[in-house]
Amino acid sequence: MSPKNAPTHNPEAGATAQLMAEREALTDRFLRGEAADFLQAHTALLDDYFRHRFEASRVGLNPVRDPYAIVALGGYGRGEQCVHSDVDLMLLFEAKVPGEAEGLIREVVYPLWDAGMEVGHATRSLKECLRLARQDYEVLTSLLDARFVCGQSRLYSILTERLRQSVIHPKKAEIIRWLVATNQARHRRFGDSSYLLEPNLKEGQGGLRDYHTMRWIARIQSNLHRRRDLEYAGYLTTDEYTAFDEALGFVWDVRNRLHHASGRKNDQLHFDQQVKIARAMHYRAAEGQQPVERFLGQLHGHMEFIKEKHLMFLYDQGYGLRRRRPRRGIETASAGVEVINDRLAFGAPEQILVQPGLLLRIFEEASRLHLPLATETKRLVHEFLHLVDERTLCEPENRHVFEQILLRPAPTFNVLSEMRRTGLLFRLIPELGTIRDRIQYDAYHLFPVDRHSLRVVRTIKGFGTPSDISGDPLCGNLYKMLRQRKPLLWAALLHDIGKGTPGGDHAAKGAVMARQILERLGYRKKEIEMVAFLVAEHLMLIKAATRRDINDEETAIACARRIQDPVRLRMLYLLTVADSLSTGPKAWNEWTASLLRELFFKVLNILEGAELATEKAVSLVEAKRQRLMDHAASPAVGNDIRQLVRFMSPRYLLYVPVEDIRAHVALYSRLKDADFAWNVSQPNGTATRTVTICAKDRPGLFSKIAGIFTLNGMNILGCQVYTWRNNLALDIFEVTPPPDRIFEDERWQRAESQLRESLAGRFDLATALEEKIACLPPIQPAVDRRPPRVVVNNNASSFFTIIEVFAHDFPGLLYRVTDALLRCHLDIWVARVATNVDQVVDVFYVRDFDGQKVDRPDQVAAVEETLMTVLRQGPEAPIPDPDISEKGEPSA
Repeated sequence: MSPKNAPTHNPEAGATAQLMAEREALTDRFLRGEAADFLQAHTALLDDYFRHRFEASRVGLNPVRDPYAIVALGGYGRGEQCVHSDVDLMLLFEAKVPGEAEGLIREVVYPLWDAGMEVGHATRSLKECLRLARQDYEVLTSLLDARFVCGQSRLYSILTERLRQSVIHPKKAEIIRWLVATNQARHRRFGDSSYLLEPNLKEGQGGLRDYHTMRWIARIQSNLHRRRDLEYAGYLTTDEYTAFDEALGFVWDVRNRLHHASGRKNDQLHFDQQVKIARAMHYRAAEGQQPVERFLGQLHGHMEFIKEKHLMFLYDQGYGLRRRRPRRGIETASAGVEVINDRLAFGAPEQILVQPGLLLRIFEEASRLHLPLATETKRLVHEFLHLVDERTLCEPENRHVFEQILLRPAPTFNVLSEMRRTGLLFRLIPELGTIRDRIQYDAYHLFPVDRHSLRVVRTIKGFGTPSDISGDPLCGNLYKMLRQRKPLLWAALLHDIGKGTPGGDHAAKGAVMARQILERLGYRKKEIEMVAFLVAEHLMLIKAATRRDINDEETAIACARRIQDPVRLRMLYLLTVADSLSTGPKAWNEWTASLLRELFFKVLNILEGAELATEKAVSLVEAKRQRLMDHAASPAVGNDIRQLVRFMSPRYLLYVPVEDIRAHVALYSRLKDADFAWNVSQPNGTATRTVTICAKDRPGLFSKIAGIFTLNGMNILGCQVYTWRNNLALDIFEVTPPPDRIFEDERWQRAESQLRESLAGRFDLATALEEKIACLPPIQPAVDRRPPRVVVNNNASSFFTIIEVFAHDFPGLLYRVTDALLRCHLDIWVARVATNVDQVVDVFYVRDFDGQKVDRPDQVAAVEETLMTVLRQGPEAPIPDPDISEKGEPSA
């Protein structure tokens, strides 16, 4: 081969290929758990590459005339380079940047770009760096992380010295205030990662950026350069730094695995990656928790520790603490506790050794004075935790102190949360330790179990105050009526404690545990039984309101028999509201609130009434009949009312107000020869819509209506179905409005036209639904991994079979389920549909076409199998044709 045709050696390509191969090998070792120092090792590989490129440079820059240095910035500058994080660097020149610098960028950076790496670079002079740092604090923070890599080291030294003297020192307070404000804005945007279901590992509260902020402020205040300097300079104790370093290491481990799994830089830990990462980190199921739940519990615990140290750091620097106005009547703290700079401290820490109760007393002072504990005080509490245990609260004085903490409002901060963070709460009540950082892996529960319980306590204490989040004066009025609030607040604290042990009904287990705890603390039997009852039944009202027909008097009577006492009912209602509000936005909405409130008053009327509910019902029906006949004198609707009253069922007359009956009669007058007539209204400014449909009764009517609503993007929340004895159906649906509110009227007109055409057999509803579902984005995998199930209940109602369907939501689910019920020859009379959580619970009151309950074993088995077939097929199931279903035979 002639020299002219010989392949040319490309040193840039060789160096880049070597770097990429070494990075890949290092990443493989990390994934196998063999590279504990991955961040530093990854940083070193990049350093070697840039040093090699500096030494082998062919650009021809004169080091005497144009001295320069390669400086690492950002995570690369801190020596914390993750798998796919940006590589940020700066070419720093002493004076003017020469034209040859562009050739250096092509030589050093371009090969990395070609290899697929994200590299950010800047080419600046010393003067330009200082000017930009003064103008833009974002630039300044990148320079706070600057680290010399290669070249003229004196340039780096000059930069850091001038930066400190001419930029940082004159504006130190202003820069720190900007850092704190920027951090707070970031928290508002990304949320609290110490409990979010899909946390942001970097930007959320408790994420890596909190640590970065601590490091930047420490660099400004004390000229610290390394992470370990936070300990050496006294910002963290040795034990705190060890735990802090462990927490950061865990988050970095997860972040690196997330980068690798995503194939790119990514800090948002989405559901689809969580199970994979938990498996890769070798988590196993234990104590009733899935591997992913144990993984997220540990991740949240570490991120909460980072969050706590960040807040303590800011408090020590005088930030993040609101100054309070002096208040009359509260001048000083109690004996053994002092107020220093609006924070609480022990007057003489050595007294704790002889008076361990001071550890509890200082938190009572925090609740009384609404002041936080000083950082050193929290450290002392943690250091002396071994002096207290479950016997501490058995002493009457200490129990009284804890009760005061439990009872006092928490408008500014939750003292119980501070006790949790220091570990004191778990020493006093060890049973709470079983739910510490315990995750429930679904899209329903927003908080770990222990933090959720503390939020329930705080929510209850906020009822009727400016911090009331219920939006309903009823809660405040009921809370003020309570003479004894201790049982309610103890129940709030302990209501989910049974979730800490695997298997069985957590409410029943929790009641047993609550009884044991309160007996140990010496409470009276009456108080213990009240708390145990509230814990055991804390789900009763919400389940009855959302899964049962609250217009059926049997529902209210069943609740009243279990509750027995109006005081119990008020406490249970408050606990139910607070529990739902504190669970997450998907557990509480206007519709749920209205159902629960209505059930509460129905049960209260039974408990406080002198007559039996059935006796009231008979007299109420007769009174309504008379009022309607009196109204028949009106020439507009008189004849219709006189004819229709005799066709109206007692159930309809009992549950529907007279004004609504008159509106229904008017709707009937519009029906004439049409298949149906409907009216759409918005009840009292709510976010839902009431759709009242008067139609000629036929099999499959409910299924077709459900299909039309699905086709137009409306979710059914609930439904009442009434059949008059003249073969007319009156269906009352509560639905969400169409997605586009601007064209809402047009969407309702289109839905009405589609239903009319579908009932007439001129509209292919099945094909239309298939086309709509095909256009929807891919279904995300369900977070909640519980399998679907069907429960057929013939005991809860005397006249109906109640069918409960538990399944993961997917487009067209309700239409498919109602069609399956039609194929089983079942009429739907009442529906309770909850389609706003990951695993929906759809409840139907049904009877067969002969008006009988579905109570034969073969019937029950057929219904269960038909529905389970639909649920197992999920979104892959074919869309049924309702016109064919009407003629089909029951599935067996």
